[in-house]
Amino acid sequence: VQLQASGGGFVQAGGSLRLSCVDSRRTFNNNAVGWFRQAPGKEREFVASISWNGGRPSLADSVKGRFTISRDNAKSTVYLQMNSLEPEDTAVYYCAAALSSYSGPNSASYRYWGQGTQVTVSS
Repeated sequence: VQLQASGGGFVQAGGSLRLSCVDSRRTFNNNAVGWFRQAPGKEREFVASISWNGGRPSLADSVKGRFTISRDNAKSTVYLQMNSLEPEDTAVYYCAAALSSYSGPNSASYRYWGQGTQVTVSS
């Protein structure tokens, strides 16, 4: 598994972005994938996760109703659709793949990490 996150950028509050996480080795189709974020001066926090077959999507309370996680295993890609963005969403976003097919918010469950993509939301 080798992950690469992309799609970050600068957006005004209320705007949208879609992040993509691609496995360039195309081997993570049996792995759960999660998104995490880390803002300056803060600890990394869970954002969303999805099981190997696209079931059991899980979202942090802070993003429920605004973010959606999905995956396309034919493209070895997991997406994070972010709508109604708020300045508090500003962070570096990381995708990660777990060793198991199902995983949740515990970052210790994730073995493979991408390099991160910056999301900046202005007020």
